Amino acid sequence: MSSHRKPRSTSPLTRRAVRVGLFAAGVAGVATAVPAQAASGGPSKAVAIASDHVFSRANRLDHTETKDSFTIRQFGKVKNASVRNQANAVSSGCSADDACRSVALSFQIVTYAGEQARLNAVNLSDAANKSCDGCQTLAGAYQFVVATPNPLTLDSAHRRQLADIHRRLDALTRSRTPATELRAQADALAAEVDGVLKDAVANAPKGDAKQDVTMRRHLDGWPGR
Repeated sequence: MSSHRKPRSTSPLTRRAVRVGLFAAGVAGVATAVPAQAASGGPSKAVAIASDHVFSRANRLDHTETKDSFTIRQFGKVKNASVRNQANAVSSGCSADDACRSVALSFQIVTYAGEQARLNAVNLSDAANKSCDGCQTLAGAYQFVVATPNPLTLDSAHRRQLADIHRRLDALTRSRTPATELRAQADALAAEVDGVLKDAVANAPKGDAKQDVTMRRHLDGWPGR
């Protein structure tokens, strides 16, 4: 039987990221960041690194696998930051009468500060159906990067709001919502996260450096829209 995938053009970086994802099942997240107490100020750290990855695979032995991740990385002052967020989902070997369902959603929030801080951000997702007619496969990567002149510490009110969104993301991921509708609901949750972070930034101390929230979204699914 043949392998079915959405046709797409891929860059070498994307192909490499997918290969890494397919062979790195179960990777949760790795971060090297400024300690929590450093967020109040002090000298800049040379480098801050964060990597979050969600991988799900459904097949004849496990027809349904759904996973999500919701991480918050608060770096404080940095000179260089490198952040990566990735979601991979695979369905293989099932049939239209006995379909598989694979969902991987990764939400990554990163805050950093510094007047001349340099950022390298990567956000990727890939969904693949392998000989899996009628299967539902969805991978979604949502990355939120918050840049402020001074270190931003999310207060308890904003953290409660984000925790509530996280709970609803968990419930959505575990639900039987069709993949096309699940996309829309995941987008709605991402819009809420964006709003919470923009509110936090609006109330943060101002400075000379840039102050903004950037959301990066990458969704891939089968069947597609």
